[in-house]
Amino acid sequence: MIEIDDVSVRFGGVHALTGVSLAVPEGGVCGVIGPNGAGKTTLFDVVTGLRRPTAGSIRLRGVDVTSTGAVHRARLGLRRTFQRPQVFGRLTVLDNVLAALEWHGGGGGLAADLVGGRARRRLEAARRDRALAALDRCGIADLRDAHAADLPIGRRRMVELARAIVDDPAVLLLDEPTSGLDADQSALFAEVIASLDATVLLVEHDVGFVMTTCDRVVVLDLGEVIADGPPDDIRRNPRVRTAYLG
Repeated sequence: MIEIDDVSVRFGGVHALTGVSLAVPEGGVCGVIGPNGAGKTTLFDVVTGLRRPTAGSIRLRGVDVTSTGAVHRARLGLRRTFQRPQVFGRLTVLDNVLAALEWHGGGGGLAADLVGGRARRRLEAARRDRALAALDRCGIADLRDAHAADLPIGRRRMVELARAIVDDPAVLLLDEPTSGLDADQSALFAEVIASLDATVLLVEHDVGFVMTTCDRVVVLDLGEVIADGPPDDIRRNPRVRTAYLG
């Protein structure tokens, strides 16, 4: 589902990523860990189309998307969350999630917008049901009428997750998903990830969360992959312990 082949990113003389290769199979949950400055978020930016690699290629669902932008990749089923939750603060929680379904269009064009016919009302009701189901799945259905800007960071992060999963993503990238979450919210987040019919790539500093949630872990250090394998192998890897785990 995701193929990263020999990707490098340079900012002037700084090598943020050097020859990174990674393939995540369909349905896999892969965690990326590493110290600050290892290149984790840069890797996410490259995969999602927010940044072009200096060298190398990206394939998504078998399609070479190296030269395409974020919108094209989103149309192929890729969704992402961010280190700092990106929500529409003036919208309600429900409207934040509904916004993720708008790209499909309303059907019937301008006339249907003006008239508000039966087909349009059915479509809007179906989308509302999907959005409410996503909120319930993320434990925030009771907040549907609250404004996103008024929520604490943990709740905003769950809003962002609901928005990312409401459209049944094929590939989901999660950047520091447990930051700002309490233990119960982190446990719920892990449950949602496990229930998804999607390929998941996540960056996370909570090593315990990664080791229990992911079936594979990749370790970055100074922009290079220094280890790649099952969680138990990563725990025992001496190079990983030296560079990151301690």
